[in-house]
Amino acid sequence: MTLRTIAILSPGDMGHGVGKALSEHGYDVITCLAGRSQRTKDLAAAGGFRDTESLDEMVSQADLIMSILVPAEAMGVAEDVADALRATGLSRTFADCNAVSPQTARRMESAIDDAGGEYIDGGIIGGSPARGATPRIYTSGPGAGIMDELDGKGISVRNLGPEIGRASGIKMCYASMTKGTSALRVAMLTTAQSLGLYDELVAELSFSQQGPLSAMESGVPGLPANAGRWIGEMEEIAATFDAAGVTPHFHQGAAEIFRLLASTPFADESPETIDRDRSLEETIRVTSEYLPSLMQSAD
Repeated sequence: MTLRTIAILSPGDMGHGVGKALSEHGYDVITCLAGRSQRTKDLAAAGGFRDTESLDEMVSQADLIMSILVPAEAMGVAEDVADALRATGLSRTFADCNAVSPQTARRMESAIDDAGGEYIDGGIIGGSPARGATPRIYTSGPGAGIMDELDGKGISVRNLGPEIGRASGIKMCYASMTKGTSALRVAMLTTAQSLGLYDELVAELSFSQQGPLSAMESGVPGLPANAGRWIGEMEEIAATFDAAGVTPHFHQGAAEIFRLLASTPFADESPETIDRDRSLEETIRVTSEYLPSLMQSAD
């Protein structure tokens, strides 16, 4: 099957970048913006998306539907698309490209298959094409080959075979290190701040761990803007580890760190409005001030 029209739900930070890349390679990229925020609508416009009046209309026009959004919304979107498949009586391919566990992927497969569609398990690693990156989209499932033609069209498609769960599994393992390490670094620095040892710790890191310290200085101030959507991702990773017989507690803890970051005023920023001048020290100082309120709300 040759793909012509590709639907993306939703045109957020990564979704609009993938859509923009595909649009630039000649695909008709569509979405449904009903009920979406102004930011999402602006990103859709920047990505060259064509809006449709309803989800049913979007499904009827699409050759392929790609779900690229926060993990907490992934199952709900799959169920909404399943309802649209039933309403239209059409069979469409639905590729979930979200950071979810293999168990969640299999539940989505059941929802789509029961509605007469075909499910592709997917996982995205890398940055948005909107910022010049070429993300790797791992795919798996019996029908995963339909996405192979997108390889080299601003994205890299890596087909892992016919088994559902392989693509989501590699995303979970990879993000357990990248985002998990970010959470560990925030936990370390916030603890040092609370103990009155922040300056001393940074001095030691500057002497013995300059590479990681530089990564913290450039990366940590931008974490609060993404923290809210990474809570669910850490929970999905924890579930993946638990199902594999590995302790889930590392990433349950990481979810708590991202919940802490999401409670700070910096979380009101979007990826487009992050204060690039904010220092690591200020970020950690403010984060530590929110420790008591977060602990009280947990109690």
